[in-house]
Amino acid sequence: MNDSAAQRQAKIDALKAVLGVDSHDDDARLQLIEVLIDDGRTEEAMRGLVEILARDPSSAAATDLMRRLVSPTPAAPEPTASTQVPPASGAAPPLSTEAASPGPGDVERVPVTAAPPDGTDAETLVDVRSEAVRLADVAGMESVKERLEAAFLAPMRNLEVARAYGHSLRGGLLLYGPPGCGKTFIARAVAGELGAKFLSVSLADALDMWMGASEKNVRAIFNTARASAPCVLFIDEIDAIGGKRAAMAHSPMKNVVSQLLTEMDSVDSDNKGVFVLGATNHPWDIDSALRRPGRLDRMLFVTPPDESARLAIIRLNMRGRPVGSLDYASLVHRTEDFSGADLTYLCQAAAERAMLDSIRTNRIRDIETSDFTTALKDVKPSTKSWFHAARQVAQFANHDNSYDELISYLRRRRVV
Repeated sequence: MNDSAAQRQAKIDALKAVLGVDSHDDDARLQLIEVLIDDGRTEEAMRGLVEILARDPSSAAATDLMRRLVSPTPAAPEPTASTQVPPASGAAPPLSTEAASPGPGDVERVPVTAAPPDGTDAETLVDVRSEAVRLADVAGMESVKERLEAAFLAPMRNLEVARAYGHSLRGGLLLYGPPGCGKTFIARAVAGELGAKFLSVSLADALDMWMGASEKNVRAIFNTARASAPCVLFIDEIDAIGGKRAAMAHSPMKNVVSQLLTEMDSVDSDNKGVFVLGATNHPWDIDSALRRPGRLDRMLFVTPPDESARLAIIRLNMRGRPVGSLDYASLVHRTEDFSGADLTYLCQAAAERAMLDSIRTNRIRDIETSDFTTALKDVKPSTKSWFHAARQVAQFANHDNSYDELISYLRRRRVV
């Protein structure tokens, strides 16, 4: 049952009192933000999220609340689908292929607060670095590498040949797939392959509580990339920055999406030598305008690690630890659908079991296959819930064939 306005206000007052005692209690602040969102006080909630993300850009709870704040209503799938399947609890909504969202000039500007403090310099938000990682450093994943080579790298390495055949060199690449499967590492490898600088940004780098400052930050990020060309500009969790404007109502994030579109179109600036890569676990939540030609017009499905990649990840995690006669072939076979993050956690759980046993017996012993067998009872692949949501998109919202790679993978895995 939903709380009344009076009950919500009582919760807000109580949580603010807690924060008055300890202003760094992020658990209390997150609870407060959630109640503020329920109460429709989006500007106050936005300021709280900015404060948390400034301290901890990797906060999953804050990022989830930000998605909820900027996407208050789920977008419906295209009405031409004859059958509607409701998403699983907690799953992302199916892809909408409705009419295009309003253009950059058609959005309402909603102030967040009065004005930014003097001296705010958005140019100092991000760092650019040289990247030494290459695709050869990405273990396994040969099918992903081949598709990446054909769709993006080969034309970029052979500009004159690409131009001769009328191949467009504009636009960027959207990496999508389950979380923890190496999208960021692949983006770094792309920069290494192109001999380009690498600039990685996320929602925390762009977001600001002051009116117009978030848009200024987006422009500053692109200006930094242009000044560093050739440069790979990698936008992580791009669905959080470039979500569907049609679902944002009066959220100030609409202006951030519009600014992102303007910078990618580069009406006033030259994006030559700037290669934009976006990564997302929720491609169906991205504003459709970001997928148009000249923007993120190519998509690459990043699968969970294949057999050779899983073997390499397990071996890497066992390096430097006391290891006995591990049955690597068996472990690889039993970890299908595990993400890279899942495999790392599995190795940590197996090592912890051996460590605790060593503490009890006061004797160091090797990590054995039996430790993994025990750990596998608790550690399960986290990609299953993602594939459940993705299956609905593949079945009912692939009207423009954007998800053909995903469908092919799901069929091979007999998920659809």
